[in-house]
Amino acid sequence: MSEEELIALARAAALKAYAPYSRFHVGCAIESVDGDVVTGANLENACYRLGLCAEQSALAAAQHQFGLASIARIAVAGGNPSSGELTGEATCTPCGGCRQAILEAAHLAGRDIHILSANGSGTQVERHMIMDLIPRSFGPTNLADVQD
Repeated sequence: MSEEELIALARAAALKAYAPYSRFHVGCAIESVDGDVVTGANLENACYRLGLCAEQSALAAAQHQFGLASIARIAVAGGNPSSGELTGEATCTPCGGCRQAILEAAHLAGRDIHILSANGSGTQVERHMIMDLIPRSFGPTNLADVQD
């Protein structure tokens, strides 16, 4: 699957977001090493802290579909859906909590994960690796001293 196709799936997923409070719709598409793809969108809640990020939504779907250890690439796009199509110029990167969750998948896989961060319009893309987005991270190896 091309980068453009994966980003298009993330943009389409954003249109399915439930974001009545921020009105900022985020979509995420996750591709496995075998080419399977799952998507997710943000889900807000009046009790703000109970909301769910698009990446977390898609990570849960990925775990059920093909397992976190099989994640190869993740595309994220966010913006304004008011025209019926996702628009916006600022690129959307995973938040800190989502970076931590993606890092966990990278540790399970034993490899870095590619992150494509797109703007709402899909015209701008930043390419990152999760290890670059969350340097000096906390992961399973930090818990080695308490393992049996």
